[in-house]
Amino acid sequence: MDLSLLTKLNELRSNRRAAILTTNMSDGTQRLIRREDDYSQDGLATEFDRRFRSGKSGIVPFEDTDVFLTVSVPSPRLVIIGAVHISQALVPMAEIAGLDVTVIDPRTAFATEDRFPGSKLKAEWPEDVLGEVPLDAYTAVAAVTHDPKIDDFPLMEALKTECFYVGALGSRKTHGKRLERFHDAGLEPALLDRIDAPIGLDIGAASPEEIAVAVLGSIITALRKSPETAG
Repeated sequence: MDLSLLTKLNELRSNRRAAILTTNMSDGTQRLIRREDDYSQDGLATEFDRRFRSGKSGIVPFEDTDVFLTVSVPSPRLVIIGAVHISQALVPMAEIAGLDVTVIDPRTAFATEDRFPGSKLKAEWPEDVLGEVPLDAYTAVAAVTHDPKIDDFPLMEALKTECFYVGALGSRKTHGKRLERFHDAGLEPALLDRIDAPIGLDIGAASPEEIAVAVLGSIITALRKSPETAG
C-alpha cells in the first residue's frame, strides 16, 4: 500500500471526511478519491456515488480488470434541536437505526435527564454546542422547537455545511416566514430548497411517535438514496 495515501486516508477519517481508496487488482496502483473532489468525469463516478452513500467496500469490474474500493465514511450523526415529545420518540428509534444522536435545547425545563435518560443531551444554546462540535456532511439536523430563536441558527449552519439532511417542524406558513428570514440573512435559494419542511415523510403522521417515524424515514432516505431516486 502507498503509505502516503494511507496517511492521508487516516487524516481524513480523523476529521470526519469521506474518501475511497481505489486499488487496481492487476497492477496494484492506487488512488484516493475524496467525497468533496470533482470526480464526475471519472469512469467509476457512479460507483463512487453509490459507495459514499452505502459506506460499503468491495470489488467492482472496471475496463479490463477489477478494482477494490476501500470505502471510509464517518458514522452518521443526528442532531435534534428541541427536547420535545417528538424528540423523546425519535431518539431511541434513530439509535436503533445506527445514528449517533445528540439533543440540544437551552430550555432546561425540557432538556432533562428524566425525559432523555442515557441520551447525549445538551441544555445549551445550539450556537455554543455547534461551536465545539461542528456539523458536517454526514450529519442530519432536525429542528423541532417551533422557536426561531433556537431553530434558525442550527438550520442555517446545517445548510452551509452541507448536512445530508435538514428538516424543520412547522406549517407551510411558518416555513414561508422561515425562508424569508434565511433569505434576508443571505442564504442562496438553492440552499433553502434543501430544507425538508414540513418535516418528515408524508404518511399522515399525527402523534409524536408517528411524526418521529416520518422524520427517521426522511433521514434514512437522504442518507442512502441519490437525489434522483429519493422522490
